[in-house]
Amino acid sequence: MRASRLLSILILLQLRQRVNAQGLAREFEVSIRTIYRDIDALSAAGVPVFGDRGPGGGFSLLGRFKTELTGLFDDEAQSLALMGLPGAARDLGLDGGPQRVHNKLMAALPHETAASAGRLQARLHVDPLSWYQDGMHAPHLQALARATLGDCRIEVVYESWKGQRRHTLEPLGIVLKAGQWYAVARTVVAPGTSAEAKTITLKVSAIQNLVVHAVRFRRDTKFDLATWWAASNGRFERDLRPERAVLLVSEAGCRRLAELGSYAKAALANASESAITGWRRVTLPIESEEQAVRLVLSLTPEVVIESPLGLRRRLVLVACAAAEQHAHSA
Repeated sequence: MRASRLLSILILLQLRQRVNAQGLAREFEVSIRTIYRDIDALSAAGVPVFGDRGPGGGFSLLGRFKTELTGLFDDEAQSLALMGLPGAARDLGLDGGPQRVHNKLMAALPHETAASAGRLQARLHVDPLSWYQDGMHAPHLQALARATLGDCRIEVVYESWKGQRRHTLEPLGIVLKAGQWYAVARTVVAPGTSAEAKTITLKVSAIQNLVVHAVRFRRDTKFDLATWWAASNGRFERDLRPERAVLLVSEAGCRRLAELGSYAKAALANASESAITGWRRVTLPIESEEQAVRLVLSLTPEVVIESPLGLRRRLVLVACAAAEQHAHSA
């Protein structure tokens, strides 16, 4: 642990003109006295560290001293995929890994290249959360991550809209989407049963209990997490909106409809001209009539339902009831 900290301090000294003991103590979560002992250890090892006392003082390297000790520790190697996502790394229990990897890469680059990369980092920030949403609390995420990396079977108690169920699983991967963590896992079928193993998706925040077993499983080398997730998303979106509604949409309505997402944009791309000038006929996938009524009401008067007729009648009933209710209130 101390060797890793000494190397990290040395790399920070290379990257920054001057660092102070208080800042280093905060960064590595140790005491200032420990930092002074670390600086003494670097000096004893032949590193030309210069200390300047007083306000604005700190430590710096003399001359153009540069270390080639930029190899990655195990947790740093695991953090390579999370560079630029410190929040995700923190959730997975890899708090300092991405920053240390970044520092080592910067230290290994020529000065001008490192300066260019530093400018981009200072001007680019990735926020994986959707608007008006916080990341869901997932207390079992770190244990799940360890099991996934170690190819260990897990047993979970999972809470879904169908109720609480217990699963024995082989975790294949973890996905962060819009601030939510998801687990992709293969179900384990008990011997002698007719059920078949299948790959499923679980919301990590809905896992009520998780136990990691010592039993390791053999991972399918042909399984690709990104490919499976993209295909799964496509199936989910198709199954989510199994019905269709034909809408007449104005030019302003088209702009507002496009804001609903890729499924609406795809419907608009296949739209045809209608008999009303400036309006288009759009066949839109919908979840249900109830959902479609709410959608059309939110876009009124820029959208008119052409079919199905049952959806039009339902909209009229809802609109009349709303008008009567608000008129009575007035």
